[in-house]
Order: sequence, then structure tokens, then C-alpha cells
Amino acid sequence: MVKTKVYFILLAVTVLLIGRLATLQIFEWRYYRQIADENRIKLEKIKADRGIFYDRFGEILVRNTPNGREYVYAEAMSQLLGYTGEVSETELERWQLHDIVGKMGLEQQYDERLRGKDGSELFEKDTLGQKIREIGRQEPQSGENLTLTIDSGLQREAYKILKQRRGAVVANDPSTGEILALVSSPGFKPDQLEKYLNDENLPLFNRAISGEYPPGSVFKIITAAAALEEGRVSEQTLIEDTGVIKVGDYSYSNWYFTQYGRKEGKINLTRALARSNDIFFYRLGEELGMGLLADWAKYFGVGAKTKIDLPGESSGLMPDPAWKKNYYGESWYLGDTYIAAIGQGNVLMTPLQVNQMTGIIANKGKNCRPHLVKPEILNPKSETEWCQKLDIQESTIKLIKEGMKQVAETGGTAWPFFDFMVKGQKVSVAGKTGTAEFGSDLKSAQAKTHAWFTGFVPAEEPKIVVTVLLEAAGEGSYQAAPVAKELLQYWLERQ
Repeated sequence: MVKTKVYFILLAVTVLLIGRLATLQIFEWRYYRQIADENRIKLEKIKADRGIFYDRFGEILVRNTPNGREYVYAEAMSQLLGYTGEVSETELERWQLHDIVGKMGLEQQYDERLRGKDGSELFEKDTLGQKIREIGRQEPQSGENLTLTIDSGLQREAYKILKQRRGAVVANDPSTGEILALVSSPGFKPDQLEKYLNDENLPLFNRAISGEYPPGSVFKIITAAAALEEGRVSEQTLIEDTGVIKVGDYSYSNWYFTQYGRKEGKINLTRALARSNDIFFYRLGEELGMGLLADWAKYFGVGAKTKIDLPGESSGLMPDPAWKKNYYGESWYLGDTYIAAIGQGNVLMTPLQVNQMTGIIANKGKNCRPHLVKPEILNPKSETEWCQKLDIQESTIKLIKEGMKQVAETGGTAWPFFDFMVKGQKVSVAGKTGTAEFGSDLKSAQAKTHAWFTGFVPAEEPKIVVTVLLEAAGEGSYQAAPVAKELLQYWLERQ
């Protein structure tokens, strides 16, 4: 009985197998032949080499490797060049899965030019997956190489001088707008991104173009220009430093009086710039009124992007009575004007904007749009479209420049530049220091301050404008100016 059951089971299985075999050979052979052919013929993508970056002197800044990109000066260039990575889900409409694209900095800005065009190869393979013969091939097209305006030596030196402190350095050629160095500190290593994501020092944040800070006394350049252009002050105008101005229950003092209990007497504009006298600029703000002061600040670029060829640029902020009413629901007071006139309160600028403002004075009223890749490489345009002459009198520029020169001379606030010598020769410097209070407790003796310095050399015929910001570092004279001096010394010694 058991043998009979086993016999019938074997018979049934045999019939099923024969039936299935007949089905495969008679009815489904075309389907499986197609699958076999498809497994035998394969189309593979050939990745195009990504374009590489060179500095202004032809030095290679990034290399292609089998595992991706190798950044030659990783941390010093990190915020500038950025990094690449696989497309995210939100990018799949534009790119394909596993494509590598620019995620930040110039890698992102010029991604389409750098990516090139992938090729492909169609070939036949055997059962072991080995290539038998090539059927067709389309060669990849390498991405475009880009030469930057950056001086990699200056960039690396700036990063080195910052010593991982939170801050930024921007240097440019004021006559062209070419960025020579753009550094945000601390930086990061693109191949170790995960370790920086929760870093409280925000190394992935580009402070040079995205950081918005109260400019403090460097803003007095704009206040001076506005007052001169509107006829509220002249070269002969004298204003007495009273130490403190009282408006109702509020007091607005000069830093010299606050720190040393001393006054400067009657001073003119150049002396006020040299000494960064707050009382003088409070009075200029009062004479101008907030409307005119805000208009001139915006004319210098405060509150608007410079349109540099980098993603993530911030606009800054220039407050006025309408803004305060809309944002806080409050009226504008004279004290607000005093504070704005010295670059405090709600006035916010990026280091790049401060650099541009300084460049206008250095370049005799001409404003050249900052850029990292030369316009003639990208899209040739006339000079008038990249450099525009602002409607500022020559006498205004001359007087402000003289005041900025005195800042770097004995008695001025930029004491590190007194008797600035390079290779045994005296170098003339024009600059402005800034010590900008920030935070909620500005009246406290322990109020924190950002340190600024912005200036240019040579003072008479400027070739470079350097701007330094150090977050919560103290006074501009003691913190930012020495950084600028060391960097300018390096640059001048190579000329």
C-alpha cells in the first residue's frame, strides 16, 4: 500500500515537470530568450571627469580621485570651494540617482559647468560577467576647468593667522572687484562632514558672506560720506566732544569718556574718524535724520546682496522708521538715530559688505561687483556693468580717505599700523577699526563685542582692501587690526 502511494506521487511529480518543461520550450521560450539576451548585453555609464579649480596663478586647488574629490587645501578653502555629494531625494527631478553634484560653495555655484557630460558603453558579456566585445561607445565630455581670482597663498595665510578663531577675512582688488581671499573660520574637512554637524562653532557656516553683524564704528565711513554729500558737515566744521549726550532719561557716551573719563575738545571730521569719536557721529546722525542716513547706507550696499558668485549670501539690514514700525510696532526716536549713526542697534552687515563699502572709498567712488571667476570667462560684459561710478564727490572721498589714513597714524585707533614697515620701507595704510556691541545686555560692563578692521594699501593708490571680523573677540584695535597687519605684511612682501 505504501509503495503504491509513493509510485503515484513520483508519477505526479514527473508529469508536472514534463508539463512545465513543455510550457517553457513551446509557449514561453521567446520571453526567456529575451531575458537571456538582456543579461548578456549591458549598458554602462562612463562618468565624466569633473572640472577642477585653479587659483589666479594656475595652482591646482582640487583633484579628481577614484573615490571623489581631493581638496588640496581642505580647511582653508572649505567654505569657498564647498564640497560634492550624491543627489538627495529633492534633487531627483533634476538629476539621476547616485549622481554626484555640488552641495556648497563654488562646487554648487558652478555645478553645471563642472559636471561635464557622462558617456556610455554597450557591450556583450559571458555567463561569468566578463566582457566579450564592445557593441557601441559614447565618450564622456569632461567638465569645464575654472580659474579663480583667488590668491591661494593669501587665502591660506589668512586662515593660518585666524588660528581657528570664529571670524572671517575678505580681501579684494578694489579696481576690479576680484576677490583675492575669502575665508571663514573655523573651516572643515569635506571628507569628514559628519563630525562638524553638531559643532557649536558652526564650521559649515560661511561667516564671510552669510554672517550678519553690527558693524560698529566701521559704519562711520558711511555716516561721514552722507553728511558731506548732504552738506551737513565740511572740512572746517568743528563739533565739541562733550563726553556724553543726554536725551531725556537716556545717555549716549563716547568710548573715550566711558573708558578713560576724558574728552577730545572740538574736533573736525578727519580727527573724528581717526579717533572714532562717537559724539561727533551722533551729531552727524542728528543733522542728517534717519531717512537720509538710511538712504546713503543703502546706496553703499547695506541691506542688499552684493551678488557675488557664491550661494548663501545674506543681505544685512539697514533699519529706518518704517522698518521699526512694521517690525516692532514702535516709533523711531532720536536715540535710535544716534545708535545707527555709529553702526550699532539693528544695523547689520556681512564682512563682504564692509569690504565693498571700503572698496568704494579706495576706488574713488567706484563700486566693482565682487566675483570669484573672471567675468570674461563666464560671460563677457563691459566694465560699466561690473564697475559702476557712484555719485559721490571727489572731495568727499579725499576727506574720508585722509581721516582713514590718520586712523593708522600716531593718535589714531589702529595702533598696530603706526610706523608700518615692510622690507625697511614705510607703508601708508588707510583703515577703520570697529568694536561692535551685540547681545541683549549692551549696558552691562561685560557686554560682548565683535572686533573689526577694514582698510587698504597703499593709501594713495590702493591695490588691496582687507576686512577682518573676529566674533566676540573684544576691541577692533587690539584684535582685528593685528590680523590685518600680519596679512598685509605677507601680501606686500610678495609684491
